[in-house]
Amino acid sequence: MEKKDFSREYDELTRDLFSRHKSVQTASFGDAYHPGLEKMVDFASILGNPHEKFRTIHIAGTNGKGSVANMLASCLSAAGFKTGLYTSPHILDFRERARIATPEGTVMVPKDYVCEFIKTWQKDMDSMGLSFFEITTGLAFKWFADSGVDVAVIEAGLGGRLDSTNIITPELSIVTSIGLDHCEILGDTRALIAGEKAGIFKHGVPALVGESDPETAPVFEEAAWMTCPLFFADKTEPSMWFAHESILKAMDLQGVTQEKNLRTVLSALDILKGIQYFAPLKDADLRSAIQNTASAMDFHGRWERLCENPYVICDIGHNAAALKYNFAQLEKLVSDGNFSSLIIIYGIMADKDLDSIMPLMPAKATYIFTTPSTPRALPAGDIASRYTSFCKSKGIRTSGIYTSSSVSEAVTMAMRLVQQLAPWDVTAPSPLIYIGGSTFVVAEAVPYFAKRR
Repeated sequence: MEKKDFSREYDELTRDLFSRHKSVQTASFGDAYHPGLEKMVDFASILGNPHEKFRTIHIAGTNGKGSVANMLASCLSAAGFKTGLYTSPHILDFRERARIATPEGTVMVPKDYVCEFIKTWQKDMDSMGLSFFEITTGLAFKWFADSGVDVAVIEAGLGGRLDSTNIITPELSIVTSIGLDHCEILGDTRALIAGEKAGIFKHGVPALVGESDPETAPVFEEAAWMTCPLFFADKTEPSMWFAHESILKAMDLQGVTQEKNLRTVLSALDILKGIQYFAPLKDADLRSAIQNTASAMDFHGRWERLCENPYVICDIGHNAAALKYNFAQLEKLVSDGNFSSLIIIYGIMADKDLDSIMPLMPAKATYIFTTPSTPRALPAGDIASRYTSFCKSKGIRTSGIYTSSSVSEAVTMAMRLVQQLAPWDVTAPSPLIYIGGSTFVVAEAVPYFAKRR
């Protein structure tokens, strides 16, 4: 019997899902985010409390949580565990949010499962007034339970304390890092934001914090006091840290921030090794799994190479804490002579702190500011105007500033500029293109290069 093609039905149902229930793709975080767990608890109950049918690891944090989540899922699957992975946002396909990894490979939630889930629970989703994220969380949990996963790595969407994912009681709670982002919702200091992230700590469940400092460490210590054992990755030396340099060199995730993420992952694995259920974790398997995370998990948008000639890198880092490292790494690549010049395609959401990002932007770069197709985007002309004024006020001479009304147009412009800037000597370093500033920019750029392969 020929298998039914659910593609058309899937496209229609997911398009309707986006239009009926607000998401950060189509609305501001303030409109799309539903703080509080009441609706999620009720929805999970209707679904049969699927999150109680498998073990979980919960991850929150300002930056790094996607990389840490994917590395851990890769490790667990390599050790033989059928591993669910729930992350957000997606880059190319909505189904990227829910994946299952095994030693045989990684699969996204099937289209027919998505269709059946939406049709079965649509009336409940409407009557409860669920957000897009609450629905996708329920979908992931239900699919993981129905698929019989052993463990699922669950990434919090926003904050932690009031995030929809916080109905789980995990084996391990992880907070990767704390930076100033979504301040209008989580608080305008790093201490306040740390308090929201620490909301995922559970009684008796080990808690791991990737980075500590005088402002946030006391917050985590207070949240864990008399509640759960607390560890700081940057204050311990994981058992596999002796090999971290060789692991980093071999990793297919090559952003400079991955050293911090690796330390968090190795610390997490040490904690898990102390839990009898995770005894199958073996260092040799874990090392290989970490090094091949991007390919094994089909993980996109983290210092990802999209093209070799010209050399194109994309990254979804979107706040000052992340872009500080990305921009510094780009400048080093050029100053070390690896590339002749730098072209940056950049877009940003209107709710992000552009003022804190502009001082970090490489002066010796050609910029193409662009507007991804989301109502949240800051228009390219506004970015260019503000950056031009900033440069004038600081006496910075830029290599060039352009604007583009779409990401695809910006990529085409960048490819033309490469031809103009490319050296006559084919053996000499050529220009480097970087695409970033927002997940939405990356998501619209990736298909352009996929067609070229």
